[in-house]
Amino acid sequence: MSPVSVCVCIFVSSKTGKVDSIQAGELTLAQWRRVCLGHGIKLGTSSGHVYKYDGFRDTDFEKISEFFKANYKVELTEKDMCVKGWNWGTAKFSGPLLSFEVNDSTAFEVPLSNVSQCATGKNEVTLEFHQNDDTEVSLMEVRFYVPPSQSDERQDPVEAFAENVLSKADVIQATGDAVCIFKELQCLTPRGRYDIRIYPTFLHLHGKTFDYKIPYTTVLRLFLLPHKDQRQMFFVISLDPPIKQGQTRYHFLILLFSKEEDLTLTLNMSEEDVERRFEGKLSKNMSGSLYEMVSRVMKALVNRKITVPGNFQGHSGAQCITCSYKASSGLLYPLERGFIYVHKPPVHLRFEEISCVNFARGTTTTRSFDFEIETKQGNQYTFSSIEREEYGKLFDFVNAKKLNIKNRGFKEGKIDEYSDSDDDQHDAYLERMKAEGKIREEGNDSEESDGESDESFNPGEEDDDIAEEYDSNASASDSSEDGDDSDDASEKKKAKKPKVVKEKKERKPRKEKKQKETGGPKRPMSAYMLWLNSSRERIKSENPGISITEISKKAGEMWRQLGKDEKEVRQENKEER
Repeated sequence: MSPVSVCVCIFVSSKTGKVDSIQAGELTLAQWRRVCLGHGIKLGTSSGHVYKYDGFRDTDFEKISEFFKANYKVELTEKDMCVKGWNWGTAKFSGPLLSFEVNDSTAFEVPLSNVSQCATGKNEVTLEFHQNDDTEVSLMEVRFYVPPSQSDERQDPVEAFAENVLSKADVIQATGDAVCIFKELQCLTPRGRYDIRIYPTFLHLHGKTFDYKIPYTTVLRLFLLPHKDQRQMFFVISLDPPIKQGQTRYHFLILLFSKEEDLTLTLNMSEEDVERRFEGKLSKNMSGSLYEMVSRVMKALVNRKITVPGNFQGHSGAQCITCSYKASSGLLYPLERGFIYVHKPPVHLRFEEISCVNFARGTTTTRSFDFEIETKQGNQYTFSSIEREEYGKLFDFVNAKKLNIKNRGFKEGKIDEYSDSDDDQHDAYLERMKAEGKIREEGNDSEESDGESDESFNPGEEDDDIAEEYDSNASASDSSEDGDDSDDASEKKKAKKPKVVKEKKERKPRKEKKQKETGGPKRPMSAYMLWLNSSRERIKSENPGISITEISKKAGEMWRQLGKDEKEVRQENKEER
């Protein structure tokens, strides 16, 4: 900012050349604030205009403060900004600014002149901003939660907030009457039924939940597409920037009409105004199909041509192809200058954006194929589950438009060969099976050459029979000797060792198990058993109530406590018996 004279303060933008001129008598506010790029100045005038400049250094404060005090009679005050990061506070409207304050300190300010849309909900107000073409990243939306007021029940706080915004915002306002209104039109994206009001500069969609105001300057293209059933029509409006519904952006507005719906339309303009404005494109009173009336009015107001399908006809005679994109089924329209898919999600690809196309066999069945489009930006779009009868028509269309076909050599074959033959198509499963078989064969070769003892034993077979059984590794075949002379010269194979046939050994007869003789004498009792029988009554008397198992346990302990001499005496007594 450079002071030119005592009564005028001028700022000239070095980038755009825009000039801000502030008269000294109009200057009423001067604030020095800390901003993201050093320090800044906020200036306010008596007319309500606010100017903000940043990029100052901390040492500039005293110099600028003295200059303002001496020449403008205004004191440059320091203003601290709130940096707590809280998301609740008080919204205050001051002239063209919306200030969000936390504990009486300003957290941020919104210039209402940058607001392009203001939408209200139950307890919410959403502000949308004009897109800034000079920056890569810009703020596009802010949403405020407005709690219900308990003090003043006569006025809704949400509506009051929205009125304050709209009074200063640069929002498209419905000034005057609409040129015409179309009631309850079926919209596929965004889904619902909307009343469409046609104004001279914008299109107003009014639904049960959402309202959209679409300036005609944001309309890129118009499409009128016949449905495959020949009973309905799609009318597609391409938008940039898109309309938003929450976090969802809609780049296309798609309307669906029935061909049987007729309409008599009267424009809310005089015949002279209609003739002067539209130059014969429209008349005050019109009648015809509903889709014709909508497309005709839109074409005249937007001043853009309507794109329709060209000469392409599929196998069924329709101008589109049934296919699937991502998880939804839809229709693909080959146009004169591109492809368009409707309706979920809609995709429009121009020929100049396409790098190459590819025809691929269907992943689940051979009765269909996939049509892949790769753009110059590296994005790939795959339209799957296309009937194989459509292949010839689509291939001829792509070839006539001179698009680069990625697999041209394969696709120029007949459609019968494409759909039924597996020889020309790369089969990943077959290739994997071949590779595994080759590895398995090499493993068998190494096992046979290294360990011959692992081969099965076939006594009585001659060497010739063995060679025929293992023909891939046999060296005794005459044909292999004649045909592999060059291989034998370059690579020597290991000589196969002669197999030694072992003689059978006679098996020894099993020994018969001896059977016990019945009626023979019993085996004599041991010394311990003799001692136990004689001591059983004594153990019972010494331990009344003792169980049978406890008697055996107690006897074992007593036997171990007997001395070696006493045990020998017992053994001698046993032998004497």
